[in-house]
Amino acid sequence: MPFLRWVFNVFVVISLVKLQSLSCSSSFAFNQQQLDRVLKLPGQNFNVSFAHYAGYITVNQESGRELFYWFFEAEENPSSKPLVLWLNGGPGCSSIAYGLAEEIGPLHIEKDGKTLYLNPYSWNKVANILFVDSPVGVGFSYSNTSSDLLSNGDKRTADDNLIFIEKWLERFPQYKGRELYLTGESYAGHYVPQLTHAIVKHNEKNGVEIISLKGFMVGNALTDDFHDHFGVFQFMWSVGMISDQTYKQLNVKCDYESFVHTSEECVKVLIIADQEIGDIDMYSIYTPPCTANFSRLSHLRRSKTKVGLLRRPYDPCTEKHSVQYFNLPEVQDALHVRSRNSPWETCSGLVSENWQDSSQSVLDVYAELLNSGLRIWMFSGDTDAVIPVTSTRYNIDAMKLRTVRPWRTWYDDGQVGGWTEEYEGLTFVTVRGAGHEVPLHKPKQALTLIKSFLSGKSMPEMELVSDM
Repeated sequence: MPFLRWVFNVFVVISLVKLQSLSCSSSFAFNQQQLDRVLKLPGQNFNVSFAHYAGYITVNQESGRELFYWFFEAEENPSSKPLVLWLNGGPGCSSIAYGLAEEIGPLHIEKDGKTLYLNPYSWNKVANILFVDSPVGVGFSYSNTSSDLLSNGDKRTADDNLIFIEKWLERFPQYKGRELYLTGESYAGHYVPQLTHAIVKHNEKNGVEIISLKGFMVGNALTDDFHDHFGVFQFMWSVGMISDQTYKQLNVKCDYESFVHTSEECVKVLIIADQEIGDIDMYSIYTPPCTANFSRLSHLRRSKTKVGLLRRPYDPCTEKHSVQYFNLPEVQDALHVRSRNSPWETCSGLVSENWQDSSQSVLDVYAELLNSGLRIWMFSGDTDAVIPVTSTRYNIDAMKLRTVRPWRTWYDDGQVGGWTEEYEGLTFVTVRGAGHEVPLHKPKQALTLIKSFLSGKSMPEMELVSDM
């Protein structure tokens, strides 16, 4: 009996120590959350029903790599809603600048660059939304080691983003075990499947579901160099942007190698195509550009620069409003911004110009993930000439998937929202009249899209109206 009592006492002490440790850990996480809480922003002349937080997560202690995040809880019942992570691409472009401030975030910026307004189609109506500026050197993310900004690439971005998610969940333990979905656009066509693959392997390595990833969705996504560029030429020709002769010459002179590593002959044809296209926004060919003083030539190559220029009504200059707003010192104070060595910019040329590794294709990653049981969707705005719908269709065709529900229209409030086809392991959705940044051009339809994706249901069909 004395021995059993001793064992019991030891067990009680160990249990109390563990409970105290867990309590301290939870207390620390809660305190850090409160330090990151954003109470009110300059230019916010209204109250919000949701909590939001902004701050930094250290992804490499030795070099001092810090990723900036901004997190918005769902408008209603956040404890019952999934967690959605959004990434923008470039590479080198800020998810705060694009995904949050002009696409799916709840707070958008007025034309004066100083005032905010509520986005009625924010994705935090259906989910808890997490934005992260990735990799370091993008937006408010930074490193104490300057060489880090010159050595970014696909692999390290995926590794750092995996560490970010793990550490963010430590800071917000109430979201551990919550369903997680990854989303993004453009060059995030690399980031999202690569991060998905890293999470899947991380869970397998540990023999337990550490991160409860359930699926991903990418829009107008850079996927495969060959199919992406081949689809651009066909799209430009099919919508009447270039002549028959130029289309033929592009396919002859700008083959795969000369398109990626542009040859002199290819450049000559691209210049002709540029002249034929005229002064339009290649990211949204039927809407006015912010200015006419730009060239589309760079967009015809495999450009890895800014992912979209571009509401109430449609405003083609939203990027300019973001630049003005996020450079205000009082805004940066409210968001707990640390590094202010240089002006905030929507995209970092330093990051994009020094990108170290970029996979020519992520179709091999899809090949692995399609059998993982994850929900995988691809969507495409059909007025984007940078990574057009034709490119995405060629990429999907290359996967050789079995169709389980054939091509059809989908509807939003009785109007055709676009078209969709469901394959074994993947769903493809087009959004009619949307450019490269689908939620910017068609915010209501984009909200319908994320609702369907998160619910795992098909895109809505036409409602039948009874004669009775």
